[in-house]
Amino acid sequence: MEVRRALHAGSWYPRYKPDLIRNLEEYFNDNEFGPGEEPKTLNKDTRTIIGGISPHAGYQYSARCAAFTYLNLFKERIPDTVVILGNDHQGYRNIALMKEGEWETPLGNLQIDTELSEKILDISNTIISDYSAFVGFPFENEHNIELQLPFIKYCAKDQDVKILPIKLGNKFIKDYEICEKISNDIANAIKSMNKDIVIVASSDMTHRGLKNADEDLKKFIRKDQDVIDAFIELNPKKVLNATSGTICGIQTIVTLMLSCIKLNASKAKCLKYYTSYEISKSTDYCVAYFSGILTK
Repeated sequence: MEVRRALHAGSWYPRYKPDLIRNLEEYFNDNEFGPGEEPKTLNKDTRTIIGGISPHAGYQYSARCAAFTYLNLFKERIPDTVVILGNDHQGYRNIALMKEGEWETPLGNLQIDTELSEKILDISNTIISDYSAFVGFPFENEHNIELQLPFIKYCAKDQDVKILPIKLGNKFIKDYEICEKISNDIANAIKSMNKDIVIVASSDMTHRGLKNADEDLKKFIRKDQDVIDAFIELNPKKVLNATSGTICGIQTIVTLMLSCIKLNASKAKCLKYYTSYEISKSTDYCVAYFSGILTK
C-alpha cells in the first residue's frame, strides 16, 4: 500500500507526536484566538454540520482558527470520511484525487476512502486519479492538504476516520463552471453512499504586506469581510466575485459551498477570523485566517 509521507512535519507543524498533541491541546484551549475547549462528540444519530473552511498556514499562526472548524465538524458525531478540497502552489494544472493508500501523520496514518474515490471517478468526467499530484517533485511540496490531517486524527481519537484528498489546480481558481461540475460529482457520490461524510475546504484568506499597520489592516480586513459576508449569504458566485485575488484556495471554498448546497445546506456561519498580525505584530507580510461552517 502506498503511503504518502508527512513531509511538512517538523516545519509547518511539530514532527513528534508528544509535541504535536501538546500544541493542539494549547490551540483548542486558547480562549482568545481558539475555541477555548477540547473536541468532543455528542454521538448524535444525525448530522447537520456538513462542511467547513479551515486555514493552512504554519500552526503557530493558523491552527487556533482551524480548531474551530474541526471542533464543530466532529461535535455532533465523528464522521466516517473527511473529503479535503485542496489548492496548489506548485503549478499543478488538473483536478485530481488520491484514489487509494494512506497518508502519514505523526498521530498515525489516515487511510484513503477508496470506495468513495472510485464512486467519484465513476461519476466524473472532470476529476481524475493522479497519484503524482500528491507525491513526487514538485507536487509533494504542497502543504495545504497535509496540514488538515493532524486535526482529523486528533479529533477522531481512537475511531477510524478515512480521508479523500482532492486537489484543484490553480488553473481553475476563478472557474465557476468547473466548480459547479465537480461539486455535482462530489455531492452525487456522497448521496449514493451510506456513510457520514463531511467536506473541508483548505484555504487561507488575503495575503499582503502592511506599510501602515492601522490603515492597511482596515483595508485588508474589509476585503475579506466581503467574502465572508457572501459566504454567510450562502452565495458561492458572489464569494468568487468578491475575492481580491490573494485568497489561496478560493476555488476550494466555492466548490465546498456548491457541494454542501447540493447536500441540503441551508445556512453558513463564520466561527472565527483573525490575521497573522494579531499573533506576531509583524507588518512584513500579513495573512488572514477564517473558519466557517455550513449546516443543513
